[in-house]
Amino acid sequence: MAKSTENNNNLNQFFNAEYQALKNYVRSKIDDSADRDAEDILQDVALNLFSREDHLTPINNIAGFVYRSIRNKIIDIMRAKKVRLDLDDSFEKNLAELAELFYGNSAYANDDELKLQLKTAILSLKQDYKEVILAIDFENHSYAQLSLETGIPQGTLMSRRHRALSLLYKELEKSGLTSKNEKE
Repeated sequence: MAKSTENNNNLNQFFNAEYQALKNYVRSKIDDSADRDAEDILQDVALNLFSREDHLTPINNIAGFVYRSIRNKIIDIMRAKKVRLDLDDSFEKNLAELAELFYGNSAYANDDELKLQLKTAILSLKQDYKEVILAIDFENHSYAQLSLETGIPQGTLMSRRHRALSLLYKELEKSGLTSKNEKE
């Protein structure tokens, strides 16, 4: 039990003394588009370190241990954020279905130009919006499933999707694609 207390005391002292430097380190490693704040990442790492199971093993190099933990957390976050939009049949089908939200069952909803513009617009969305669109419209998750997986309330997910669809529509409007359908 003494090792656990010693580890926690050492970690606590280190975090108190180096908190700002740790936060700056996290900021230097994440890009501007990262949704999570450096402080959130730092808090997650601290929580994991203070609640770790193998607390009986002494930590010899506190600074190295903490920085390595932070680096690993950042890598995990960046890996999770990579969004791949493969052009397989199911993706094309889902893209056409999403286009139908804007154009109904018109022939224009299957237009390749629209699909390309829609794909580009999806990729340019803010990460929160992109994730909800991909999960609901492309991975066929329900709001309940997504809420359980992410811990985000269903109402928030619905709002994000609604906002994302609005932004997608505005982007299509800017490119002149919405007016084509109105002329037909």
